[in-house]
Amino acid sequence: MKAPSMVTSDTTSERHEHRSRLLQAMAGVSASKGVAAATIADIVREAGVSKRTFYEHFDCKETCFLALYRLTSASALRTLREAVQPDRPWQTQVEHALDAYFAHLAAGPGLVGTLFVEIHHLGSEGLRVRREVMAQFADFVLETVNGGPDSGGVPLSQVLTPTMALAAVGGINELVMLAIERGEVDRLQELTPSASAVVRLLTRADAA
Repeated sequence: MKAPSMVTSDTTSERHEHRSRLLQAMAGVSASKGVAAATIADIVREAGVSKRTFYEHFDCKETCFLALYRLTSASALRTLREAVQPDRPWQTQVEHALDAYFAHLAAGPGLVGTLFVEIHHLGSEGLRVRREVMAQFADFVLETVNGGPDSGGVPLSQVLTPTMALAAVGGINELVMLAIERGEVDRLQELTPSASAVVRLLTRADAA
């Protein structure tokens, strides 16, 4: 009875490894030549697997890229969440989290391209997934600001609205895009004060 279980386990492990290699290859290929110019042949060559293996996991290069986009976005969001200091005022929490986030992005220039540039080449589906990810980041900002101490006497539900949280994420994204265009990805942490100010200025507490 144990042998089939072991086979299943080995197969699952192998599939996981192949998927991981394909996503890493997609990251490398998209960073070097862009999604539009990338081919499945490029990806499987980089991953060291067959095209058949590719199609066992993804139906096209766009699906592969979107899986990578979700994965890298989740990693960046995890960095933000892990940097939160719940016992500190929300303004301090936001600044500390954003600094960790920018350091995370600066450590992987290819990651920055994936998150902020290449996703725009995926048409309507890319836009949908980008909106989905931006909403997750906006939720993080909303939770951190409204759930943290020192709300300035304003009821927590009113410190920052969902619309303003999304506007904050959009503004921060534009700051990162500008840094990319200027070739200043290695200096992203210098954006921390400005990005933190964007969040503060969009709160009802500061407006009041």
